[in-house]
Amino acid sequence: MKLLLNSLYIVSTPIGNLDDITFRAIDVLKNSDIILCEDTRHSIKLLNHFKIKKKLISYHKFNEKKKVMSIIEYINQGKILSLISDAGTPLLSDPGRILVNQCIENKIKITPIPGVSSITTAMSSSGFKDQFLFYGFLPKTENEIDKALLPLSQNSFTIIFFIPPQKINFFLKKFKKYFSGRKILIAKELTKMHETFFRDNVDDIQTFNNIMKGELTVVVSEKNIKKNELNVEKIVNKAKKYLKKYSLKDTVDLILESEKFNKKEIYKLCLKVKNEKNY
Repeated sequence: MKLLLNSLYIVSTPIGNLDDITFRAIDVLKNSDIILCEDTRHSIKLLNHFKIKKKLISYHKFNEKKKVMSIIEYINQGKILSLISDAGTPLLSDPGRILVNQCIENKIKITPIPGVSSITTAMSSSGFKDQFLFYGFLPKTENEIDKALLPLSQNSFTIIFFIPPQKINFFLKKFKKYFSGRKILIAKELTKMHETFFRDNVDDIQTFNNIMKGELTVVVSEKNIKKNELNVEKIVNKAKKYLKKYSLKDTVDLILESEKFNKKEIYKLCLKVKNEKNY
């Protein structure tokens, strides 16, 4: 595989099971001049497994602003660079956004190499509606958490979170407050030997007695929006009352002031009452 010079490759890597890496990802990493890693100590294990020997540069959220221009300089020198995260697809709750934006600004070619993501892996095994919102990690302070969860609770889509295992019980209590009536999936150690799924209703799920270990992807189901049912008897009674004094049109308008339903449905019921002349 011939790679493009002066390019940045965004390479997805396994989230646990090394067999999930793609042939294309291996090929790109083997042919890169430099590989950018969140943690070189972590990434070297993956690279050694596939016998990939390349220059590694540590690139994480604490140094990305400082290093971004030197990385752009490497690319402008004709180097081929790949960006990987500790696991999964880079930039999804991982560093890289600043670098990608600098590449766009400098008209540097960006090539994504797709692969495994804990987001889609958890979503595919949830059984929930596939219109979803990915939030990632929630804020750290309780006040900011509440500010984030309140608008999310009003969203009808499935929502995906990354939750630190040591905080799962705290967040379960918050979810009971904000996502009552929904279902929940807690996916632990996805694709790894001890992969486990916990499924329950948000209102019923129990906190965990033992300290959870391993990475958690939490999926909260779509909001079940119940449609108001048209109370036919109530509408008919109102129609009988108003038709004694008002026209059909005025009767419909009066009913619509207090009953938020489709105008055509209200009109049909009122017309039926008028035609039957039983008021």
